[in-house]
Amino acid sequence: MVAQRVRDIEISGIRRMFEAAPPGAVNLGLGEPDFEPPAIVIRALVSAVHHKMNHYGPSAGLTALREKIADRYRAIDPDVGRENVIITAGGSEGLMACALALYDPGDEVLVPDPGFVLYAPHARIAGATPVAYSLAEEKGFLPDLDELERRVTPSTRAIVVNSPSNPTGGVFPKSVVERLLAFADRHDLTVVSDEVYDEMVYEGHHVSFAGKGDRAVVVNSFSKMFAMTGWRLGFLVAPRALAVEINKVHYHLVACPSTPAQAAVLAGLGALHEATAAMRTEFQARRELIVRELNVMPGMRCVPPAGAFYAFPRFTWPVTAYAAAGDLLKRGLITTPGDAFGRLGARHLRLSFAASRPDLRRGLGILQEYAAEMHGRRSRA
Repeated sequence: MVAQRVRDIEISGIRRMFEAAPPGAVNLGLGEPDFEPPAIVIRALVSAVHHKMNHYGPSAGLTALREKIADRYRAIDPDVGRENVIITAGGSEGLMACALALYDPGDEVLVPDPGFVLYAPHARIAGATPVAYSLAEEKGFLPDLDELERRVTPSTRAIVVNSPSNPTGGVFPKSVVERLLAFADRHDLTVVSDEVYDEMVYEGHHVSFAGKGDRAVVVNSFSKMFAMTGWRLGFLVAPRALAVEINKVHYHLVACPSTPAQAAVLAGLGALHEATAAMRTEFQARRELIVRELNVMPGMRCVPPAGAFYAFPRFTWPVTAYAAAGDLLKRGLITTPGDAFGRLGARHLRLSFAASRPDLRRGLGILQEYAAEMHGRRSRA
């Protein structure tokens, strides 16, 4: 008999669609760049393997890599050092380590709706209760601070934030970040900030929660920066005392992150700007393509995403999001039903534009045909 915590966790709607897809389907479901890691990173990985860097390393990660990550954040917080940094097995493991280090049974955790599929299950696994707060489309997918005041209770332990957002593409301006931090201060909450898309911003600029007081933990990942999702390497930056506690959990989850992958990333950090700039330029062109096409489809409306690489269009067809995603899957297009991300995603689909332009056009063609059929069905109803 499995534990109750497992019985309460559902398979991610993202994975469900991906794993049920027919051969040759156009994949606009998974969020991974269709680029390859920079050549310097690949060469460094091969070199690390050949030079016998194939063994256990420090639990918190290689000292030199932690120092380089600290350098990245010193412009925000001059006091950050390698003691604040833990190298993780991807952003997902970093989020799980935070949940297990921060949440106790009986705690409540504020999580975004729509929000990434891991936040609420991580709270439940830790024995806490996720409490949804709205990222409403009509508010630009930004949090409503008055609503947050209504959601917080004496049991609230933390708030999870995500900017740029998966799935909405919303980006928090500085004023929102400051108000959220003031809210956390008033209620003695820890802020867990998922910032894995911080290099993918198309309108305005990214404002990190790092260095804004002593209560924010920033989780990030090399997966999106270097287009190396399969390497499973990320990092987090936390106040030093809290980093010590998170590292205890991190050790019990993975012992230590991949040594050769860390060596490769360390070698490539000098090329980070060029790598992310090239991807960002291409993603911005794809963003314009997908938003333009979605907004002329019958029964669809799409707010242009300010960051990340997801479109989150709303539809008015007479079907549920899961039914629409299932119908599209049969036609050879992988999307993600919006209600996989929460109640407010119920009339949305998530489409990743981290796919080639030919694949985008093929997928949008399938969606256009389906939208026309659904619109016709709605008109006859």
